[in-house]
Amino acid sequence: MDGSRGDRSIVVTGATSGIGLAVAEALAQYGVSVIGVGRDPQRCLAAEERLRALNPEVAVAYRAADLSVQAQVVALAASIRAVLADWGMAGLDGLANVAGAFVYWQTLTPDGFETQWAVNHLAPFVLTRALLPSLQRAPWARVVTVSSGSHYHTRLRWDDIQLRRHYQPLRAYKQTKLANVLFTAELNRRLGPGSTVRALAADPGLVSTEIGYKASPGLARWVWSLRRWRAVPPEEAARGIVYLVTESSLQDAEAIYWKDGHPKAPDPDALNAHAARRLWELSEMMTSGALAPDAEGAP
Repeated sequence: MDGSRGDRSIVVTGATSGIGLAVAEALAQYGVSVIGVGRDPQRCLAAEERLRALNPEVAVAYRAADLSVQAQVVALAASIRAVLADWGMAGLDGLANVAGAFVYWQTLTPDGFETQWAVNHLAPFVLTRALLPSLQRAPWARVVTVSSGSHYHTRLRWDDIQLRRHYQPLRAYKQTKLANVLFTAELNRRLGPGSTVRALAADPGLVSTEIGYKASPGLARWVWSLRRWRAVPPEEAARGIVYLVTESSLQDAEAIYWKDGHPKAPDPDALNAHAARRLWELSEMMTSGALAPDAEGAP
């Protein structure tokens, strides 16, 4: 691992369980200052205590936020900046967008967006842009967004991108994972060559987590339990993500999609520049109210 000292700080979302917690634990063990994000305050407190026990010398702070609510994502960014100021750190060295949701039944967030679209795509979009000035103040910084092999053979349905008219949970999930790669590519394009901030997308593979059990009926839970027999533990999936967010030599890497610490070709549609720009502009429209106060410095 490169840059694994306490003078480096990395934000990890979804850091109270599964892959996110495993990423946060690995970073703390290597001596990286960690700002973890979770939805439940009690689980955040427990995870923070767990990381402190792993490495009492490292700086750790957890913040609770509902990533499906854009106002809470913006407030989270402000809280993260306050933590960095308390730690005496001028910039943020990394952001790992790990949090994700799979929702079997069509549900809308308080902002009126389909939940998977809000949590898996819009939340990383808002949080990354809100934290970009802090990332740009670091000598070099990394934005790693967790995608999935589910993005292969997927197309964005532009006429119904949230599948509000014809909702199908797996299709909705697959669309968000394609959006993660398109967002990564477009962020790099907008930052331009020579930027100190580099964005990468991570494919963790099939991981044994609870995501398939949440808000799912009995049959879907049973199918997920069968899939878990072939899944790797979160700690194994976390290694590739930790590598991407900490390895300085990847700053000039041409590949944007990685699995297990190695570049991998994404679906060709994930590299469609026109689709990436169109998605960015649509996402700007969907988040314009939330991002207005924090838009300075955003590409």
